[in-house]
Amino acid sequence: MDCVIEQIPEQTTVYMRRIGAYGNENYKLMAALKEWANQRGLLKDSVIYGIAQDNPKDTSPEQCRYDVCLIVATACPADESVQRGTSPSGKYAVFTIPHTAKAVQEFWNSMPNLLKKKWLQHDTSKPILERYKYSFVINDKCEFCVPII
Repeated sequence: MDCVIEQIPEQTTVYMRRIGAYGNENYKLMAALKEWANQRGLLKDSVIYGIAQDNPKDTSPEQCRYDVCLIVATACPADESVQRGTSPSGKYAVFTIPHTAKAVQEFWNSMPNLLKKKWLQHDTSKPILERYKYSFVINDKCEFCVPII
């Protein structure tokens, strides 16, 4: 599994949030943001982050927050469908994987060992970012950005 270290800058976003157990509803939220972006001509060459804001080991399922964020120019107008925000920044171990349910599950199961093998320490004070660059998604790839110390 490919891994590179990357300093990710803070960027302006528009985002949609849902609160509830992680799962299929997160896919629907992603589809809603993509549709919003596509209607405004913002989807091509875009970068979208999926961010699980809470650890389900520490937070009850009905309180878990999931954000889907689209990186935008500062001047991009928002409306009642989206909120404005900024993406997390910092040092990340970035893993590129196939964009399949099986590969995603394998990543989550093996992530602690992957970091350990590379002598990297997970910064648990920040969320892991699912990064979907348009150029990767059309090639059936996605990235997981794990914050590191």
